Amino acid sequence: MKEILIKELKRKLGEENVLINEADRALFSYDAAFGEKVLPDVVVFPKAKDELGYVIRLMNENSIPVVTRGAGTNLSGGTVPVAGGCVIVMTKMNKILEINENDLYAVVEAGVVTKQLANEVEKRGLFYPPDPGSMNISTIGGNIAENAGGLRGLKYGVTKDYVMGVRLFDIEGNDIKGGGKTVKLVTGFNIPGLMIGSEGLLGIIYEAVLKLVPKPKAAKSLLVEYDSILDACNTVSEIIASKILPSTLELLDNFTIRAVEDSEKIGLPINADALLLIEVDGHPAVVEDDYLLVKKICEKNNGKVKVAANSVERDKLWTARRKALSCLARLKPTLILEDATVPRSKIPEMMKTIQDISKKYDITIGTFGHAGDGNLHPTILTDKRDKEEFQRVEKAIDEIFEKAILLEGTLSGEHGVGLLKAKYMEMEVGKGTLNFMQKLKNGVDPNNMLNPHKMGL
Repeated sequence: MKEILIKELKRKLGEENVLINEADRALFSYDAAFGEKVLPDVVVFPKAKDELGYVIRLMNENSIPVVTRGAGTNLSGGTVPVAGGCVIVMTKMNKILEINENDLYAVVEAGVVTKQLANEVEKRGLFYPPDPGSMNISTIGGNIAENAGGLRGLKYGVTKDYVMGVRLFDIEGNDIKGGGKTVKLVTGFNIPGLMIGSEGLLGIIYEAVLKLVPKPKAAKSLLVEYDSILDACNTVSEIIASKILPSTLELLDNFTIRAVEDSEKIGLPINADALLLIEVDGHPAVVEDDYLLVKKICEKNNGKVKVAANSVERDKLWTARRKALSCLARLKPTLILEDATVPRSKIPEMMKTIQDISKKYDITIGTFGHAGDGNLHPTILTDKRDKEEFQRVEKAIDEIFEKAILLEGTLSGEHGVGLLKAKYMEMEVGKGTLNFMQKLKNGVDPNNMLNPHKMGL
């Protein structure tokens, strides 16, 4: 990048907010996925809206590609700057601008950490339900760009269900408003809907209006032990068929149970073939009724039910689930976390397929995930330096996705497409849809300067 542009960036943003040393830039050459690393030419940290707009306009005028990034927790290579250029890190635009207790919304900058927002609204008796596994560090802007899910997605939905409005810049630095603070709003195109899950290909979100709901008055958490993972999967299907929606319904297989227990010493039953972690919440009377029916269904399917007696035990249960990924990551140099998602009634078949694929290719797969909404996380442990094994891994991934699509599911329930799943896009959506997406991209970003080469576009 030309020295004159670097000087301009430092003048506008401050020298400490413009990184040009190779070691500094290397920290922003990758994300939480296992794929390639590419050095950006410069990394910038805007602190306010005017600085962000300035950077975008300057980069566009000089035909420099732009990649927007929050905490970098995305799992599909979506923030790898494959074309070099400028990485814009949004973590210093991190103000909660408003929490409105009367109209039930919050206005936040894109760099606000998800957990920070959840904690602040909870102090007011309110609830922001989206809770991705990385919520302690992930940012709202990233959540919107990836349409992040989480443990509570079964009952409460995912990020898209809570975005009322967005403010963003297009590639020319124009300030765009979509949606707003009212529950009903049909003025113009659904710009927030277009931006959700767009992975930074259409614009750069800097602010969001988010829906809040009342905090549930009561909750009850269960740990259910199974000698057969298929019994656990059948339990999930039967709970959903019974018209009960637990707030959380999570699955861990034996390999994952052992990895978590070895690391965290929580007291998990390491001989169980599978665990279900279930929580029901709402009005106390409804919680009790739902709990009794869920318990009955679990026991009918050979599950051994244990109820968390207090908040300490409850926290242990959810620590077990939230630490699953990091505990598995300790075991091999390369971890590939997928999120093949199927209709909930197809979970038993999908789980059996994953087990069969693991045996067929002689690879290690630990599976956990949001079983209640069909979102399974088959997690492959390997070493990509072992080329022969990695070829088997790639074939296994192909078959996992093929099966998910065959079962009328999707390549990605919450991790996005980015680089790693781009080659599978046509298999799920077809050429017509890809062409339509390309036309949208060309229309708002004709020179492909916004996060180029992602989603196969």
